[in-house]
Amino acid sequence: MSDSVLYSVFLLVSLGIIAAIVLYVVSKKFYVYEDPLIGEVDDILPAANCGGCGSPGCKAFAEKLVNTEDISELFCPVGGNDVMKQVSAILGKEVAEQDPTVAVLLCQGACEVRPKTTLYQGPRTCAISAMVYGGETDCQYGCLGDGDCVAVCDFDAMCMDENTGLPVIITDKCTSCGACVKACPRDIIEMRPRNKRDLKIFVGCLNQDKAGIAKKACDVACIGCSKCEDICPKDAVIMTDTLAYIDPIACTLCRKCVEVCPTHSIIETNFPPKKVKKPKEDKPKVEKQAIKKVTVANTNVESEKPKTDA
Repeated sequence: MSDSVLYSVFLLVSLGIIAAIVLYVVSKKFYVYEDPLIGEVDDILPAANCGGCGSPGCKAFAEKLVNTEDISELFCPVGGNDVMKQVSAILGKEVAEQDPTVAVLLCQGACEVRPKTTLYQGPRTCAISAMVYGGETDCQYGCLGDGDCVAVCDFDAMCMDENTGLPVIITDKCTSCGACVKACPRDIIEMRPRNKRDLKIFVGCLNQDKAGIAKKACDVACIGCSKCEDICPKDAVIMTDTLAYIDPIACTLCRKCVEVCPTHSIIETNFPPKKVKKPKEDKPKVEKQAIKKVTVANTNVESEKPKTDA
């Protein structure tokens, strides 16, 4: 083997050893200590990285949980109360339980009730449509129907209905991550409390125009008549100048507001159909008297029968 080859091998080995020593020194010099609790908490979190907790990912949320003294206001919507209880057991910190929520679409302007007045030819995203123009209908507040909310849902909890042109929320798959709420440029998706039977009552309209203009744009638009507010026994309906809003906390699900709404803009979900009481038919008094007489007569006959010896 020639000397040049040996020199080359020796030079490469020397450079490797020097580089290893430099990397070792640098790693020790700039080593960043990480609390082992962060890894334990991160393993418990669902690894959805949805941002529903307010952090860019589950690892960042785990760091916040470990480094924050009071975590009562921090919550993982995907993991829910079960995951937060496990985090509390590891960190020894108290957490506040929260009622589960589910996404709700505050618009029911389907194609048959909200006709199109223009035709947009361009990139089909809600964000672009909201910036470029007001939408293909006369309603400037309703769903644009381009499916930005469906695109950002990582849990397949939303899909577009071809018949109505509106997104459909699959309640059983919704994790309350809030990604659809952030993606909607019209702010027509809201997180509302979810009970065991998933019963909800809410106003499916955000049109702030006056009654005549709103009704012309959409047949099921809220016209601000305040009939729902007048009949509500618990003051759960909040009225603005042209729009009603139902507070989910104060609402007792009595459904009285649904019955009096003239435009059917109030939506009720998963309620059983109300039973219609049939009016009782009054029988003629003469027939009742005749029945009584016959009964008495039969009773007398039975009482006069002679007793037979056993």
